[in-house]
Amino acid sequence: MSSLQTIQRMMVEQFDLKLEDLSPDAQLDSLGLDSLSVIEFMFNLEDELKIKLTDERIELKTVGDVVKVVDRIIAEQKGSAH
Repeated sequence: MSSLQTIQRMMVEQFDLKLEDLSPDAQLDSLGLDSLSVIEFMFNLEDELKIKLTDERIELKTVGDVVKVVDRIIAEQKGSAH
């Protein structure tokens, strides 16, 4: 399962959204997610994917932005695990 599919599934579960509304270019604010909701969601992603998000401030505007950040962190943390 790709991180996009995982993120979409979790958004459907956590925010009661429709999967068809969660394309990579879907705007988070147009989905009704404010910055606090997004932060909470990112913490849930950390737990689900067993990753550690960085403390850097990242502007997340779309579902695709979340996917890019998660994929980058997964790649970095797998790389440093060796």
